[in-house]
Amino acid sequence: MADKKATLKVDGIEEVLELPVYEGSVGPDVVDVRSLTGKGLFTYDPGFVSTAATESKITYIDGAAGVLLHRGYPIDQLAEKSDYLETCFLLLHGELPSAEQKETFVSTIKNHTMVHEQLSHFFNGFRRDAHPMAIMCGVVGALSAFYHDSLDIHDEHHRMVSAHRLIAKMPTLAAMVYKYSIGQPFMYPQNELTYSENFLHMMFNTPCEEKKISPILAKAMDRIFLLHADHEQNASTSTVRLAGSTGANPFACIASGIAALWGPAHGGANEAVLNMLNEIGDESNIDAFVAKAKDKEDPFRLMGFGHRVYKNFDPRAKVMKQTCDEVLAELGMEDDPLLKIAMKLEKIATEDEYFIKRGLYPNVDFYSGIILKAIGIPTEMFTVIFATGRTPGWIAHWNEMISSDYRIGRPRQLYTGYPKRDYPA
Repeated sequence: MADKKATLKVDGIEEVLELPVYEGSVGPDVVDVRSLTGKGLFTYDPGFVSTAATESKITYIDGAAGVLLHRGYPIDQLAEKSDYLETCFLLLHGELPSAEQKETFVSTIKNHTMVHEQLSHFFNGFRRDAHPMAIMCGVVGALSAFYHDSLDIHDEHHRMVSAHRLIAKMPTLAAMVYKYSIGQPFMYPQNELTYSENFLHMMFNTPCEEKKISPILAKAMDRIFLLHADHEQNASTSTVRLAGSTGANPFACIASGIAALWGPAHGGANEAVLNMLNEIGDESNIDAFVAKAKDKEDPFRLMGFGHRVYKNFDPRAKVMKQTCDEVLAELGMEDDPLLKIAMKLEKIATEDEYFIKRGLYPNVDFYSGIILKAIGIPTEMFTVIFATGRTPGWIAHWNEMISSDYRIGRPRQLYTGYPKRDYPA
């Protein structure tokens, strides 16, 4: 039942149209415009920035207030008190797990981390210098060819098996992509390691030498995964939902999300931060680049500052800054030239009136880029890390949609091309 009603008067239509208005538990009301189609009308909303395409109980964002909630829990509390796999469970099931449920869930994920051995041969079809995201799109989409025993999307058990497989295998595939690019052998996951320890083990160890994983670096990776786990109806999540609305299998849907995430306006932001730092090159050039950023006539802009959604501050950034400081101290990299540029830029952005007035504060991409660079992960792998962390959010939204009375997505258009015309004689 609608909580309120809106009225719409359109020239040429005699009746005043009544449109239901619904209230969410928090956030803006939404006007139900579905009846307009029957009147020969569509709404026009490029980018869908004013359109609620779905109802969801998973994640809520209030950009003006700097709020990000997963199932009602603030992101800073989850980052402090939870861990990535517990947050995965929360996103999938709606509640935090009991101790027994968490133990079972962690065990299930560990037992799904290996990939089919034949999948390793799939990599040989790619060039060694291919972009890691190009390979991730291919290998994740190919999972449906190897794990087609649980692809009935209308079976709740099948959906959850696929969810577990995706969450478990994404770090394995991500590490395989990296190893393939540098010509090193793939490393098998180790069940005695935590999720993030396992990822770092598969990334940086070799059969010749297996080093102990630093707890500080493992915690940093866990937080990076956690802070990227979901972000409401963003471009990649909406892509996963749209692909899923056709009845496509979950592996194909997640591959579509990876493709959308690849865009530099979405998941490539932390990669763009490092590219910017390299462009600046030296601390002596910072003032000139800051001046360029302030110049309205100059297209240059500082990457990693401000956020399209968060207008005051990114609630994830404070947690990520703390983690950044811990990682740099652990690795003794405070004197790294690029990191010194980054720290000076951070100081300017938090003290300069120009940046403060415009809300151009360091965001999560700024700090995660610095952390990943410090750990030794190359910039072209950054978006792959993002995709790995975002997988539970994508799967949770896909599962929520499939569990509901959904319809195939079919956006409309404002047609401005030729009307009907005859083929010339």
